[in-house]
Amino acid sequence: MPEPEYHVTIKSLPEELRPRERMQAAGPEALSAAELLAIILRTGSATESALELANRILSEPRGLRYLAEASLEELCGLKGIGLAKAAQIKAAVELGKRLACLGPGFRPAIRSPQEVCSLVMEEMCYLDREHFRVALLNTKNRVLAVETISIGSLNSSLVHPREVFKRAVQRSAAAVILIHNHPSGDPAPSPEDIEITRRLCEAGQLIGIEVLDHIIIGDHVFTSLKEKGYI
Repeated sequence: MPEPEYHVTIKSLPEELRPRERMQAAGPEALSAAELLAIILRTGSATESALELANRILSEPRGLRYLAEASLEELCGLKGIGLAKAAQIKAAVELGKRLACLGPGFRPAIRSPQEVCSLVMEEMCYLDREHFRVALLNTKNRVLAVETISIGSLNSSLVHPREVFKRAVQRSAAAVILIHNHPSGDPAPSPEDIEITRRLCEAGQLIGIEVLDHIIIGDHVFTSLKEKGYI
């Protein structure tokens, strides 16, 4: 008969090491990704605590990115993960994506490329196709909305000044920031990116809506065409 495995449950850990108690004492930002995932999972299995299960899932080569990209069926295929736990994980990921976008009444002021990225990075860096978006700003550089203009390979037919500035005029925007992602993860601008930026800047000057920047999102990195001197 095989020897029983040594198994430590979360309840058997000292209180200061339990994820929920640590969150209560130090706040969610103090927890590791595995501890946060363990709270979402709530329970482990007969052989693993929720924390051990979370650590095993995050040991996948893609780590947190795996949780964002895996389908419900793929998660269900993991040992110790049934439909209920898989659904909890996907629901938490989707909430995170939605929080990364702007909600009604949420109008942060934009003062730097980094602040633009803080709004869209966690959602856009995982997209598997190029999404071209425009952040619409009021006269105080507060965000009115972030609108999707096109989805697909970036080219001049998909990103037409008419579509970009129609949204800006409809929302009475004073300025815009262009944003798109590179699914390759490399945010270096292509010649097409630079040409589209030039065309949109010229169109903005004609109608009195300034293009403040064009941000290219990579894999948790970004490039500002303003900082690169293209605007």
